[in-house]
Amino acid sequence: MPRPSGLMKKYYIAVLVLIGLVFTGCSRDSDVASKNISKQSDMFQIQRRVIFFNGITDNYIMTITGKCSIKKDNTDNQLEVICKTGNNSFKKHYLGLSDNVTYFVEQMESKKVSTYHYEVVFKPQVILPDIDFRGSVDSIIDTVISDDKD
Repeated sequence: MPRPSGLMKKYYIAVLVLIGLVFTGCSRDSDVASKNISKQSDMFQIQRRVIFFNGITDNYIMTITGKCSIKKDNTDNQLEVICKTGNNSFKKHYLGLSDNVTYFVEQMESKKVSTYHYEVVFKPQVILPDIDFRGSVDSIIDTVISDDKD
């Protein structure tokens, strides 16, 4: 059997890359909408209700309602719920999960999201560090002035 020439190899590679690109661009509308809703939830734009209940006793343990972001930590088997309570106010709750304690998250309102494109959100607070300074303004001025004299 003859070996393919260099040109044939390039042709095969080009066809494989083209097929890969075509299938990469094909995603279900529900996948795109799900990712966009998750992003809006993480940006505290969607009202949710988180219900924790005991599966053995069939009793509700706790309910959290608000504009909340939810993260599950599989290593510690706990749920982290962060809720926006004001313009710059947040509350963070850690809830342990077990064999008999589980949770359900209900989205309280519908949200319009695009199924044709993904959202990309840049937040300068994440890119630029938030610096905590402990001291007085005078000590900063003294430090800057002393550095200029050197």
